[in-house]
This record gives sequence, C-alpha cells and structure tokens, in this order.
Amino acid sequence: MPENDQAYVDTLAGQLCTRHTALLATAESDLAVLRSQIALTVAFIHDPAYDRDARIALAQRLGLPEPTPPRGQT
Repeated sequence: MPENDQAYVDTLAGQLCTRHTALLATAESDLAVLRSQIALTVAFIHDPAYDRDARIALAQRLGLPEPTPPRGQT
C-alpha cells in the first residue's frame, strides 16, 4: 500500500474512533433519559391517587406490570 493511502486510512480510522466514542456517549445519555421516563411512568401506574382504569390501560398498552388492587379488593 502506498504511503499516502496509509495516511488516508489512518485519518479515517481516527475519525471513526472519535465518532464512535461520541455516538456511544449520546446513546448512553438517551438511554438514561428513557429509563427516567419509564420510571416516572411506572410511578404513575402504581399511584392510587389517579384513576385505576386509566392506570391499568396505560400499563397494558406499554406492556408494564399492572397496578395491584387496593387491599381488601380482588
């Protein structure tokens, strides 16, 4: 391989490494936001202050565990 081709390959490899790191950091940040949003949604689903039917429907729609019935109800 000619020397100038190797320099080109080295430049591309360096750019790829830099972009890979940046993309990984972005993906990790997006994942943290998503986990936070899911945690808030789960907290809402299990909060008895809100309409039970709405919470059950939301849980079913998102594939999350449904709220447990209040004590004394089945």
